[in-house]
Amino acid sequence: MFNWLSQLAAVTKFGLLSIPQRLGSVLAALFGTAGVVLVLVGLLSMAMGFKRALDSSAAPASTIVLRSGADNEMSSGLERDETRLIAEAPGIARGTNGLPLASAELFVIINLPMRATMTDANVPLRGVEQAAFQVHDKFKLEQGRLFEGGKNEIIVGSGAAKEFADLNLGNRVKVGRNQWEVVGIFSAGGGTAESEIWTDATVLQGAYHRGNSFQSVSAKLSAPDAFFQFSNSIATDPRLSVKPVRQQEYYASQSTMMTKLINTLGFLVAALMAIGAIFGALNTMYNSVAARTREIATLRALGFGSGAVVSSVILESVVIALVGGAIGALAAYAACNGFHTSTVNWQSFSQVTFAFQVTPELLGQGIVWATLIGLVGGLFPAFKAARLPIAAALREL
Repeated sequence: MFNWLSQLAAVTKFGLLSIPQRLGSVLAALFGTAGVVLVLVGLLSMAMGFKRALDSSAAPASTIVLRSGADNEMSSGLERDETRLIAEAPGIARGTNGLPLASAELFVIINLPMRATMTDANVPLRGVEQAAFQVHDKFKLEQGRLFEGGKNEIIVGSGAAKEFADLNLGNRVKVGRNQWEVVGIFSAGGGTAESEIWTDATVLQGAYHRGNSFQSVSAKLSAPDAFFQFSNSIATDPRLSVKPVRQQEYYASQSTMMTKLINTLGFLVAALMAIGAIFGALNTMYNSVAARTREIATLRALGFGSGAVVSSVILESVVIALVGGAIGALAAYAACNGFHTSTVNWQSFSQVTFAFQVTPELLGQGIVWATLIGLVGGLFPAFKAARLPIAAALREL
């Protein structure tokens, strides 16, 4: 075993020392692999960031109530009497004033230009009640003040303020026939609420002629396990036809379509690029074998086994691919991690702002892909090296 390892080390050393003689093909393979890892990790970090934004919106002791049969707020509808019954159901937490921590909410889509392109995008405008600031427990006012009830005032999520034009503190935004004054900027722990604009639900109802209707109720429970008591209570109330959902489950379902789309696209593009990178690795290692024909034949004549030769060629290919993979992973982290953008959530038809997330898991996936490229790219040249006729190769000396 020790003898075999010594042979492997010696042959691999000769191969690596010959890299300067074929630098062009080596760099092509190296940067081809780096490109694969960069694209793969970059696209998957987009999906990871989108999913994390929705996951960050959820709290274990929070729930959202929709009309029975509705999958999202856009397709839901509740009347005022229904929202009051939901707020009084057992299991709902109460604030310091003794009132239930439940916010009947209205959700509409407005068009605002994006800062980068000045093209219109769908931006969610949410009407909330005063309890919302306690129900959404990651809510934090960063600048300005809260809106006053009964006035055309809005507070803007920090993500929306970065992505969409005219949402600076103190600005007036015209939407339809109404003027809205931006009086505050808020954060929400990186959740989807940072993509939204909030205002008084009663004012929004009047502006959009919604009467006394809402689309959902967001509520904070007294404890995570109080959901069953709350759910059973409103499910058995004959006056209600509603569907309570844990906030975690609701936002997980909202991210499914977009996450699958981005992941599928990422793996497809990376696979196509990986094919090109494999051909680059094949070319590099075939060149390596061709340049070292006499050297390999001499080593074989001196007693070096074919196994050591095969392993050394594959190992050299993997080393080159791993260097490329590391370059691609570092480039992906530098270029993508924390990069803020927005995209349409096709399940709510509104823009969601989020930051790309390059995680150790994604970097690990990139390195695995680089290793596979190196293994496949070195396999056939390795067998060619092992089958070189020793006598014929030595006659070239």
